[in-house]
Amino acid sequence: QVQLVESGGGLVQAGGSLRLSCAASGSIFSWYDMDWYRQAPGKQRELVAGITRSGSANYADSAKGRFTISRDNAKNTGYLQMNSVKPEDTAVYYCHLRRGGIEYWGQGTQVTVSS
Repeated sequence: QVQLVESGGGLVQAGGSLRLSCAASGSIFSWYDMDWYRQAPGKQRELVAGITRSGSANYADSAKGRFTISRDNAKNTGYLQMNSVKPEDTAVYYCHLRRGGIEYWGQGTQVTVSS
């Protein structure tokens, strides 16, 4: 069983930056691909960015050029660097690990961007 704990969320002004962290325990972090999802009020959960076990990253169009996903397997931690944030980035952000048919979710961290 894997436990995921997100941190780093909070209130930030538009144009500012935040770095979200996802700390994993209970298994070998490097075995899993990792994603960041977000869910805004009244909207479906959507994929923001993903990074494979080997470090290959991909991004939603809304995140390209502003967000950077990364991982430190030695620390069992994944990150989402969010720059130039916009009010529409306001959401609960979730860390997600996956390998084959197995997946794990964190509890989420709130990001609120003020205009």
